[in-house]
This record gives sequence, structure tokens and C-alpha cells, in this order.
Amino acid sequence: MKGNWIRKFVAVVVLVGLAVTACAPAVALVQDVIETKDVLRPVSRELKSGLERVGDSGIEASMPTASAGVVAAQAGNVDDLQDRLTQLYREANPSVVYIVVTNGETGFAASGASGSGWVYGENGTIVTNNHVVRAGSTYEVVFPNGDRMEAELIGADPDSDLAVLQVESLPEGVTPLQLGDDDSIEIGHLAIAIGNPFGEQSSMSMGIISGLDRSLPSQRRTAEGSTYSLPEVIQTDAPINPGNSGGPLLNLDGEVIGVNAAIASTSGSNSGVGFSIPVDVVKRVVPSLIESGEVAYPYMGVSFDGEISLSDLELYGISQTRGAYVISVSPGSPADDAGLVGADPETGRGGDLVVALNDLAIDTFSDLNSYLVLEATVGQTIDLTVIRGDETVVLPLTLGARP
Repeated sequence: MKGNWIRKFVAVVVLVGLAVTACAPAVALVQDVIETKDVLRPVSRELKSGLERVGDSGIEASMPTASAGVVAAQAGNVDDLQDRLTQLYREANPSVVYIVVTNGETGFAASGASGSGWVYGENGTIVTNNHVVRAGSTYEVVFPNGDRMEAELIGADPDSDLAVLQVESLPEGVTPLQLGDDDSIEIGHLAIAIGNPFGEQSSMSMGIISGLDRSLPSQRRTAEGSTYSLPEVIQTDAPINPGNSGGPLLNLDGEVIGVNAAIASTSGSNSGVGFSIPVDVVKRVVPSLIESGEVAYPYMGVSFDGEISLSDLELYGISQTRGAYVISVSPGSPADDAGLVGADPETGRGGDLVVALNDLAIDTFSDLNSYLVLEATVGQTIDLTVIRGDETVVLPLTLGARP
């Protein structure tokens, strides 16, 4: 029993402020930023760690997946769909930029990367991925009309994988893209990606929304060695390849519904499983990056099991799979102060099972994580309903700021 508990602990521990989730070992999350040694010629991808985002060119392009456009055309008028896509591209593409990132050196010492971004504000703010900008310290933004401008990094957040650049002004006629609404996104809706895959600027691809409520791991480690995670991530089969990082995922109205960030792949190339940071995260994170250059996330200081299986019931000594099981509590954390109890490190038993947060039922850890990331604020007091043995206890917990 102890051996099973230890293996379970290693596989599924999830740290909350944001969170941590486990991924199937054969599938890597890969960043889709194009890395270059001399900025002019792409080189082979670099795998960052066990869970990765798409690396770079030098990755063999995947075979095309079934075209969502063909399917949509079969259900309606081909000409109408083509006209809408053409109009969408004409309207949105001028606001999607190619970002060249360098280390500020010249000659053989030069290195960097490239990716995508899109115009967020009329004052020249541009949204992209954190993993795009962290590749260097000098940023050149190329607009589809050929204008090139230097940009300044004004904020970046490794936990949401978002960053904001600023150019002095926008080219004539270029306007910010409009933001959509997470509540309007449904599985099966068409999704359009515009970006610069493999450095091929102003490319458009199309697919559908394949899944919702996915998660992506943060790009930083906590002091305990775990990572946080981002909830409510969008899954799409719209082809996303190296260089698409930071580009927008759009609905048919041309509204941004996500920021393309990663693919799940065993080879590093697109396999029809791409991930986009949801627009509600953009709405929460980007204004904070613009204002202060950073984001303050609520923090509990708890490690949870990300998903409770039937076999876990005996392992943990609990009677239901619904809820978020407390693996451990960080000493001196808000959760510790509130009296939340973690599992016995020897047996895995005795931990609290969180089943409600205020009036919100917690069926899985992702429910709790979504509330913390998208709705809660630092300093807010929440009421956690927990099952502790044969008792149900309500614990007030005042959220701190993520360390």
C-alpha cells in the first residue's frame, strides 16, 4: 500500500496558487516558438523538459488533418464560407505581427527566436507569449504591411504564458483586435489561427474547437519543485506549428478567443492537438501586465490530487471521487492558517476532501483552480467545505499572494 501511495503522490501532486497537473509520459507539450542562432536561419527544436511547448523549426511539418472548412462547406454554402474567411483575414491580419527576438549581440554571438503576436491596444501594446519574449532582450515587430519597429517589453507572466510588448505607434489603418467571450465558445465551433509558422509570415489555418477546460503547466518551478497550471485552456485542431506562438485564435466574427501557445506531440510537430490560452485569462492578466508589469495570483498553499479515480478511494480512505483531495499543506500558508489538513505522508490517508468553495460545488481540482485563477482576488476570504473523516467542516480561508 505504501508503495502505491508514493507512486500516486509523485504522479499527481498538484500545487495550488494556480495548480499542477500530470501529463501522459509519451506526450510532450511543446512551445511553438522558432528559435534561431543567427536570427536569419531557423535551427532544430530544443526540448525544454518533460512537459514542453513547441520548440522551433527544423521540426518536420505534420500531415494535414481533416479540413474543418471542408466539413463546414458540406453543411452550408461554400462561397459564403470562403467569402467570410477571406474577409476575416483581410480585417484581422494587419493586426497580427511577426516578432523577432534577439539577445542583443551581433555576429556569431547573436541568438534569438521568433514568434507571433497581435495588437491589443491603440497605444501600441502587443500581446504575445512569455516563452517568445524570454528568448532574448531585444524585440523587433514586423507588421504585415512591411513596417518594422523596435518594441519594449513592459510585462511578462510565466504562469499564464502571456507577455506584453509596446511599440511607439501603430501603422496607419492598423487597429486592435476585438476580444471575444469565453462563454460563447463551444466544442465544434470553427477556429481560425493567424500567425507565422516556421517563419512563414501572415499564414492562416482553420479547424474546430476540439475541447475545453484543459490545462497547461507554468514555465516556472516553485520552491517545492512543483509547478502551477493554467485552467480552462482551449484545445483546437486548427494547425498550430512552430512560430504560431503568441498569435490569436479567432472565431468567425474575427474576435480573439485565445492565444496560441502549445501543441501536444510525440514528435514535436503538429498532431491535431493544439492549445490556446483562453481570452478570459487575457482579460484578467494583460491589464495587470500593462499597469504593473506583473500579475498577483491568489494563493492557498496546498497540494491536491488532480483527479480522484475509483482505485484512489481505498488508497486515500475516502468514499467519493468528487472533490479535491488534499495531499499536503505548506507550513505557514493561508491553508495552514485556516486549519486545512493534508494526507499522512506515510499512508496517503487522512487528508481533507474539498467539496465546495462558497456556493460552488467542487467536483474536481480543476473547478477549484478555475475559481482561484479567474475569479478570486488576493485578500479575499473564501469558505471551503471539506469532508474530514465522517464529518463535514466549513473552513474560512483568506487567500494570500502567490510567492
